[in-house]
Amino acid sequence: MTAGTTEPLRLRHEVKHQISPQEDLVLASRLGKLFPRDGHAGPDGSYRVTSLYFDTPYDTALREKLDGVDRREKFRLRYYGERPDFLKLEKKFKVNGLCGKRSARLTWSEAERLLSGEDAFLLERGEPLLSELYHKLRGTLLRPRTVVCYDREAFLYAPGNVRVTLDRDLRTCGDSAGFLSPGAFPLRPLEGVTVLEVKYDAFLPDLVRLAVQTPGRRAGACSKYALCRRFD
Repeated sequence: MTAGTTEPLRLRHEVKHQISPQEDLVLASRLGKLFPRDGHAGPDGSYRVTSLYFDTPYDTALREKLDGVDRREKFRLRYYGERPDFLKLEKKFKVNGLCGKRSARLTWSEAERLLSGEDAFLLERGEPLLSELYHKLRGTLLRPRTVVCYDREAFLYAPGNVRVTLDRDLRTCGDSAGFLSPGAFPLRPLEGVTVLEVKYDAFLPDLVRLAVQTPGRRAGACSKYALCRRFD
């Protein structure tokens, strides 16, 4: 995706679980035998994800998540790997139990300007998502709030457009200062726990449903953003 483009809207199912290290080992081995890994993964099969979430002075995004509000949204900046060379602004939203996402490319210098309080360029770009963020920054006082970093192992299955991810070693720095200077995320809000996510379109194939099963586990709300906000 090049600068100036916005991804099309797509609503998907998204189910999350917290699993133990033992369950992680079993699932990673099983999934690796059944499905291909994400092509962007490193030699160990995983890659780093670093996000900076925005929220209002009234913690609107956090409160709506904790209260289970069905129609909600949150903005974040995100990059993959060790360096912030490829950045995206993303708006995640949930409607009637389905999740969607819009995104737009940002350069490193634009992200730096945004974090320093400059926002006029968001209108100059002429992209709807960037314009929406500008008005939210001005109208609701939306501001960068918390960094969320983890290591992700992802598996793909074309039928149903399924993506299964294992997110490990969740960490943060407690504020937004270190987002563009990776490496200093010493706080770990979910020590020894992996977050399993299953995302799919209209249906979840039986092969995947059976592959991700572990005894006694149930789906449940698990927000990495909410977990990292504990260190504010």
